[in-house]
Amino acid sequence: MDAIEIQLNEAMEGKLRSTGSVTLTAGQATTVVADRRVGIDSVIVFSPMTANAAGETMYVSATGAGTFTITHQNAASTDRTFNYIIIGTSVG
Repeated sequence: MDAIEIQLNEAMEGKLRSTGSVTLTAGQATTVVADRRVGIDSVIVFSPMTANAAGETMYVSATGAGTFTITHQNAASTDRTFNYIIIGTSVG
């Protein structure tokens, strides 16, 4: 099996390669994430991985080709870490 066949088989089994991890920038109100899989119409879904992340209020304020911006509380906490999944990934 070649690499494309493996990826197609994994996708059919629900194993998508469209996940990542981000830690919000401390002392700032926005965090920009570069991820080549993101497109302008992508939806980003988050899962908090730390206690400080679980209490965070945030939203995706912009998406573009290969990037998205998270607007969040301006806090000094350095451990606001989330896993994310991209739905509607960019092609190419």
